[in-house]
Amino acid sequence: MHAEIVRLPRHNVDIKIVSGDRMHVLQWRRNLLWDEVLLNGSRQAASHGLWGRENVYGLVFGRDLDGSGGEQVMLLIDPGVSYSNWSGNEQRLKGVRLEGKDGPLVSYGTLDPKSLEKPATFSDWMKKTMGIEWGMGSDRPN
Repeated sequence: MHAEIVRLPRHNVDIKIVSGDRMHVLQWRRNLLWDEVLLNGSRQAASHGLWGRENVYGLVFGRDLDGSGGEQVMLLIDPGVSYSNWSGNEQRLKGVRLEGKDGPLVSYGTLDPKSLEKPATFSDWMKKTMGIEWGMGSDRPN
């Protein structure tokens, strides 16, 4: 199974999932009073309320008609706002992660396992937290 994030604005997530020779589209939508998870256009899960909505969803692909078998995945959403471009008004979710039984299929932002790694040097910390990269080599002014 392979997954790829296709679109990631503030209130929507679209993930393409390829399992064998079949392709699926997994969508998460945030509405005013509810969140919903859609698989190939049909609702699989919903969470209602103003605050404290569900952020973890369990899904099964390829289940038999009697409900047995299939490939299990878990969708995690960090619905906070991440301002990835300070010069514009581009807003994204803080984190998304789709995980199968063998580990993460796709992850982004705060739910990416790499985001938990501590930087080794001050330069790495500046790059990670503020996006600042010190110039190296001959292009650096004296």
